Amino acid sequence: MARFTHLSPRRIICLTEETTETLYAIGADDLIVGVSGFTVRPKKARKEKKTVSTYLDAKFDDILALQPDIVFAWSDLQADICQELIKRGIEVVCFNHRTIQGIFSMIYRLGILVGKPSETEKYIETLEASLARGADFAQSLTMCPKVYFEEWYDPLITGIAWVSELIEHCGGIDIFAENRQFPDAKRRILADASLVVERNPDIIIASWCGKMFKPEKMLQRPHWETINAIQHSQVHEIHSSIILQPGPAALTDGVEALISIYSQWQSAQNI
Repeated sequence: MARFTHLSPRRIICLTEETTETLYAIGADDLIVGVSGFTVRPKKARKEKKTVSTYLDAKFDDILALQPDIVFAWSDLQADICQELIKRGIEVVCFNHRTIQGIFSMIYRLGILVGKPSETEKYIETLEASLARGADFAQSLTMCPKVYFEEWYDPLITGIAWVSELIEHCGGIDIFAENRQFPDAKRRILADASLVVERNPDIIIASWCGKMFKPEKMLQRPHWETINAIQHSQVHEIHSSIILQPGPAALTDGVEALISIYSQWQSAQNI
């Protein structure tokens, strides 16, 4: 019987950042031939690899020219791209996770797919250590802050599941935790901005999905000046490339950002 070699993919295209970051972290970056134009982690990826897509659009001819063995995508948002690539004969794996557990599952399966199981297990251990730091910090809090996370400003959209989970994992209380059950942004839209006023968060965290946060827009909303977070200058931004990436960044830099924000809030309570 003939032996088959190179059963793992040798030419990979990543249409979202989290798979790129993971492949670099486990020493499989040499397999990547194309990336998303939104890739910022690691910084060198976009310099080293050809850019073949935005988030919702792809350069199909460029992708085919790179002759990928497989293309990695994420979620229903890239379903149309995936469909077109499949029609053109390209193998596609589209991850569709929304939770912390889902992030770990994606990383594990990705490592297996590229033939790096031991490297991936070691990498997962580092991510688990980061989460453990968040859990330890949560235990140190004397009070748990009520947190409002804003993923978009018009309309107001609350945090996706892994963000909500991280908020609570690090010791906060997500004031719209009930919305995290919805994978799509549409069902996480707040019917009225006054709902935030009513729930009166201690901390506001904005991450406007690729757009720079402008505090003045928030302060113009009716009655928001009465919110504890605004009265006590506890309005913060976490860049979307960190917290809204369904991958390693959220579990590392995202956790560190939350710890920093909560620490500032707790220090203010002790003044």
